Amino acid sequence: MNIELLKKEWLQEERLAHIHGWDFSHIHGRCEEGQGIPWDYEAIVREYLSHESNLLDIDTGGGEFLLSLNHPYENTSATERYPPNVNLCKSVLLPLGIDFREVEDVSHLPFDDHSFDIVINRHGDFDVKELFRILKPGGVFVTQQVGATNDRELVDLLLPGTALPFPEQYLKKAGKKFTENGFEILQSQEAFPKIKFYDVGALVWFARIIEWEFPGFSVESCFENLCKVQQILNKEGVIEASTHRYLLVALKPARNESR
Repeated sequence: MNIELLKKEWLQEERLAHIHGWDFSHIHGRCEEGQGIPWDYEAIVREYLSHESNLLDIDTGGGEFLLSLNHPYENTSATERYPPNVNLCKSVLLPLGIDFREVEDVSHLPFDDHSFDIVINRHGDFDVKELFRILKPGGVFVTQQVGATNDRELVDLLLPGTALPFPEQYLKKAGKKFTENGFEILQSQEAFPKIKFYDVGALVWFARIIEWEFPGFSVESCFENLCKVQQILNKEGVIEASTHRYLLVALKPARNESR
């Protein structure tokens, strides 16, 4: 194991750790994630989405998933707050006629009461009371979320002792918050599918991108632990850990219109 050569490669991955939209193609084939999730988020969204629905995608990223739905643009809205993605959405979504808004605070969305038949959110932030306000009676919210224990084995390998960034992100806690605010839960599932890395450089790139899970990570500060990870890879052929996902579909009942 040529440590100096590996360090040079890892530092190069660290320098390359930038993404356009939410594009992980840089580590395609070097990392596997998402296999083993027992639901199909897109299929569930389509289950509740009709051609006439007024649709909002909160924290849309670069709009990639939203555009894949091929929903009528005049019935489509989206929000985003990450500056590089905001610029991307302005250049891609606005020319199509999609109502895109830059939003820094999801508890204050720039939409009227009862504006949407369906609101979707994948791996983004949201405010339950604000969702109730903007949904029409009979409207639904569909979300897939990253759970509290996501990637913890990887974090423990590189940055042992790091606190959970989002300790409330469990399905049971989320469901309780929705029911306490007048929603009915239509669907809910939780899963812990595996994530696999086939080279340490891909993990370096990933850790720099997912900075909220790996706070303060750098090749220099974590070099000794990266070498230990390389030893595991040499022995096992893969670096494997658990992710954490949950799905929740919540209905705003028609009887609660005046709530």
